[in-house]
Amino acid sequence: QVQLVESGGGLVQPGGSLRLSCATSGFLLDGYVIGWFRQVPGKEREAVSCITTSDESTTYTDSVKGRFTISRDNSKNTLYLQMNNLQAQDTAVYYCAARGTLYTEISVAPYDYETWGQGTQVTVAT
Repeated sequence: QVQLVESGGGLVQPGGSLRLSCATSGFLLDGYVIGWFRQVPGKEREAVSCITTSDESTTYTDSVKGRFTISRDNSKNTLYLQMNNLQAQDTAVYYCAARGTLYTEISVAPYDYETWGQGTQVTVAT
């Protein structure tokens, strides 16, 4: 069974850091384009950062550039999102998602991703 399980969310003060993890099972992570998305109630889900299978290409939404870093450890079948200098506007449920095996290019469209985790809440507040 293909599964993605996020962890690492929580409550942090503005300026703080969190590292999200996405553990995969049922498939080998290195064969998939994979990414982090986030969603706030009442708003559409948006791509935060995505990475290609070869790790040669990454994307970041403008609001997190210079603060967030996506990485993957294929030996552990785990995707990470290091989030530094967190701000209130980063508050959201964060999801990891994987495209199908036929795809090698990044997409920032949520509908292009086939497998999703259950999400982890990140709250940035004093």
